[in-house]
Amino acid sequence: MELDGQRRRRLVRRLCGIAFAVLVQAVPSAMAPLWAADVAPPALLLAERYRNDIDVSRYWVSEKLDGVRAIWDGKALQFRSGNPVPAPQWFLDALPRRPLDGELWLGRGSFDQLSAIVRRQAPEDGEWQRVRYMIFELPGAPGSFTDRIEQIKAVTAIANLPWLQAIPQFRVPDATALQKKLRDIVRQGGEGLMLHRADAAYETGRSSAMLKLTPWLDAEATVIGHRPGKGKFVGMVGALQMEMPDGRRFALGSGLTEAVRRNPPLAGTLVTYRYRELTKNGMPRFPRYLRVRDQL
Repeated sequence: MELDGQRRRRLVRRLCGIAFAVLVQAVPSAMAPLWAADVAPPALLLAERYRNDIDVSRYWVSEKLDGVRAIWDGKALQFRSGNPVPAPQWFLDALPRRPLDGELWLGRGSFDQLSAIVRRQAPEDGEWQRVRYMIFELPGAPGSFTDRIEQIKAVTAIANLPWLQAIPQFRVPDATALQKKLRDIVRQGGEGLMLHRADAAYETGRSSAMLKLTPWLDAEATVIGHRPGKGKFVGMVGALQMEMPDGRRFALGSGLTEAVRRNPPLAGTLVTYRYRELTKNGMPRFPRYLRVRDQL
């Protein structure tokens, strides 16, 4: 029986959707990201979440940048996973010969562009000339964080590179002023704020010496599969099947762009998502895809 054009197109879309579903279910759940390697991640200072009982006058505050964390040990530039950053040689050669910790950054709302640039194994000079390395810490440096702020300013000033900058740090008197600053930053397209205790010596691991404050909650989970799309998303991913660190699972479809739906993160990829609150069963309420975590 010969089909008319409309019915033929519907049949083709349906067959594509079936084929896509078979393909994504065939991806092994244990598959690691393409960049995964047997490397030891560097020891880093990791932030805890801000609490309302914090005395903010004891902390320096900076904008939380939506960038990719990068650690310079004086000789090599690494992602937080320990994998090397494939930056151009001119970018690496110009860096100071002392450890630095910061974010590779393009600007607010540009994370996807940045991620594509820094993942590219054959770096393009024109793209990297737009990337800034924003420094917020000096690994292993002595003194308090207040002391290290001055050292960061000195290091970046001596280097005199337009793309190597100290993240601006400021103080606020109380929680009311902090929340006002948060609203201003978010209104301008920023993600939130970071707080670093002024008297803190350098340390690594999860610590209250550094706090993050955003208008939403965020967490990380691992992609374990894909659900095929329906309707206008036929032939693409409808939702990511996610597994939380404790083994609980949920579907993550909100926030997926068309580009992500067409080229979704592979099974085994760690994804950052936002949510409003946890249900009484500990599941994220209204989860929304944010990005692949910078585990490059």
